[in-house]
Amino acid sequence: MASPMKLGQDLEEYRRLLEVPSEFEDGFNIRTVLGALFVGFVMMPASIYLSLVVGQSLGAAAQWTTVILFVEVAKRSYTAIRKQEIFVLFYMAGGLAGAGGPFGGMIWNQYLRYAPASVGFGIADKIPTWVVPQGDSPALLERTFFHSDWLVPMGISMLLTVLGKLQWLGLGYGMFRLTSDIERLPFPMAPVGALGIMAVAEGSAKEQTWRWRTLSTGAVMGLIYGAFQVGVPAITGVIATEPLKLIPIPWIELTPNTQKLLPAAATGISTDFTFVLTGAVVPFWTVVGQASAAAVSLFVNPILYRHGILTTWHEGLDTINTSFAADVDFWISFRIGVGIALFVFSVGQMLIRWLIGRRRGAVIDRSYVPPVGRGNIPLYVIVAFFLTAQIGIVWLCHRLVPNFNFLFLLLFAFVVTPAESYISARMLGIAGQWVGIPMLKEGTFILSGYKGVDVWFAPIPLSDFGGTAQYFRIVELTGTKLWSLIKADVLVTPLVIVCGLIFWQFAWKLAPIPSSQYPSAEVIWPLQSLQQTFLITATSAGESPFLKAFKLERAALGFGLALTALTGMTLARLPVTLVYGFIQGMGQLPHVILPMFAGALVSRFYLERRLGRDQWRRYAVVLLAGYGCGLGLVGLAAAALAMVTKSVSTLPY
Repeated sequence: MASPMKLGQDLEEYRRLLEVPSEFEDGFNIRTVLGALFVGFVMMPASIYLSLVVGQSLGAAAQWTTVILFVEVAKRSYTAIRKQEIFVLFYMAGGLAGAGGPFGGMIWNQYLRYAPASVGFGIADKIPTWVVPQGDSPALLERTFFHSDWLVPMGISMLLTVLGKLQWLGLGYGMFRLTSDIERLPFPMAPVGALGIMAVAEGSAKEQTWRWRTLSTGAVMGLIYGAFQVGVPAITGVIATEPLKLIPIPWIELTPNTQKLLPAAATGISTDFTFVLTGAVVPFWTVVGQASAAAVSLFVNPILYRHGILTTWHEGLDTINTSFAADVDFWISFRIGVGIALFVFSVGQMLIRWLIGRRRGAVIDRSYVPPVGRGNIPLYVIVAFFLTAQIGIVWLCHRLVPNFNFLFLLLFAFVVTPAESYISARMLGIAGQWVGIPMLKEGTFILSGYKGVDVWFAPIPLSDFGGTAQYFRIVELTGTKLWSLIKADVLVTPLVIVCGLIFWQFAWKLAPIPSSQYPSAEVIWPLQSLQQTFLITATSAGESPFLKAFKLERAALGFGLALTALTGMTLARLPVTLVYGFIQGMGQLPHVILPMFAGALVSRFYLERRLGRDQWRRYAVVLLAGYGCGLGLVGLAAAALAMVTKSVSTLPY
C-alpha cells in the first residue's frame, strides 16, 4: 500500500496534469447559437432515425462532427474558434443529438401500452394516464402528439426538465465545489476530456490538418456502409410493404444454429460497424473486461442448463427469448449480488484512502475561494436551487402516487440523493470510475409492500449527480466561464423540446414504432419491454413472476464471487478499467461485444504499433466522429425521403 505522503503527492500530480488557466472566458455567442440550431434541425432527425433503424444514435459523433465542422469553416473564414466556444458547442451538441428530449420517452411509453410483454403480465391497462393516454385514445390510434390526452404527460415532462436543471446546477455544482475546490481531489479522467477540446482549438487557426483528412475518411466509410445498412431499407420501405435488408439489422442471428453446442446461450454478431470503431476508442482493458464477461456467459449458460438451473429455456428460441430466459432463471439474481459487491468494494476503497489521507496530515491547499473569473454560484443560490428542485419533485411525486410512503420520498430527496452523489463524486475524483448503488429504488418499492404499477413511472426524487462534479472540472480546465453553460442551457432546453416534438412526430406518423420500418426497434424493444415489465410485476397484484424468479442464494453467490475477484484483481494490480469493464459486460449480448473486441485488438496490436499509440488514439476519435457523420448523412437523407413520401401520400389529392 502506498505511503500516506506518497498518496498525497499522487493526488497533486494528477491535478497538475493540466493546470487551471489563469483567465476564464465566455464561450456563448452567435457562433455557438448557430451550432445549436444546426444540431437541432440537422443532426437530431438523423440521430432519431438511426436509433430506430440501426439502434445507434449519433451521440458523441454528432458532438465532434459539429465541433470540427465549425472549426474548418472558421479556418476558411480566416478566423479561429476559441477553446471556450468549442467546449460550449460540444456541450450543446451533446444535449441536442441524443434521443430527442422527453418525447423519446413518450414514444417508449406508448409502446408499453400495447407491448406483448405488458399485456402478458397484465400491466398494459394499469399504466396511468399521466404517463401515456389510454389504449383507445385517438392520440395513440392516430399516432399524434397534437391531442389533448398528451397535455398532462407533456406538462409533467416540461416541469421535470426545469427541476432537473435546478438539480444539476444546485447539487451537481455543489458536489464539484466540495470535492474539487475544498477536498482537492484530482479527477484523473477530467484532463482527458479537456485535452481533446484544447487539441481541436489549437488547430483551428492552422492550415488543413490531419483531422480533416481523417474525418473525411471516416465520413466516406459511413456513407458507403450506411447506404447498404440504412439507405436500402429506407428506400425499399417506401415502395414496398417490407423493407429489403441487405445487411441483417441489428445482428446476424446465430442462436438457433449454435443451440446444440451452446444450449441456453445467445449467439450472434452485430452488423453495426460503429461498434468496431468504438472498440478502438474505448480503453483497451475495458473492452477486454467486457469480452471476458461475454465469454463467461457463453460457456456458463450451457453448464447451468445441463445442471437443471436454466429451466425456462428450450430449443428453438431466438436471441431475445434465450437472453430473457437465462436472466429469469439465474443472471438477474446473480447480477444484483455483483452490483452490491462492487458498491461495497468501491466505498471500502474510498474509506481506506480517506483514512490514509487523514493519517498523513499533509498540507493541501483547501481554499474555499474559487479561481477568479470562473463564475462561481454563491452557496445560498446552490442551496436554494437544491431545495426548490427536491421539494418540487417530492410534491409532484406525492400528487401522482399519494399512497406511496411519503417518508421514503423525503429520504430519497434529502438524504440518499446527496449521499450517493457525494460518494459518486469522490470515487470519480479519486479513481475516475463509479458504478451506482444497484437496485436501490427498485428494492425500496418491493420491500415497502406497495402494490401498484404507477410508482414505477413516478418521478422518484432519487438521482446521482456525482458525474456532474467531474463535468464541472472539465469546464474549469478549459477556462470556460460557468455562466456560458447556463446561457447554453437556456437555449438548448426549449430547442430540444421543439425539435424533439417535430421529429419524433414525423417518425411516429411515418410508421408505428416499433415496426418493420424501424428494424432495430422492432427487434430490441420487445426484449427491453420484457425486462422492464418483468421487474414491474414485483409490486403488481397477485403472484409476481419477478419475486418468484429472484433467488437470494444466487445473489449471495454473485456478491461473494465478485467481492473476492475484485479484491484479488486489485492485489494483483490489474488495471481498474478491466474490473469495471467486466462488470459492465455482464448482461450485454455477445453480439455487440464481439465487434468491439475485434476493433480493440486491431487497434492495440496493429494500428498503435504502426502509427504510434498517442497518434492513433487521436485518429480513432476523429475517425469515429467522421463515420458517425457519414452514417448520419445517410440517415438524414433516408429520414427526409421517408418524411416527404409520407407527407405526399397523406394528401387528399
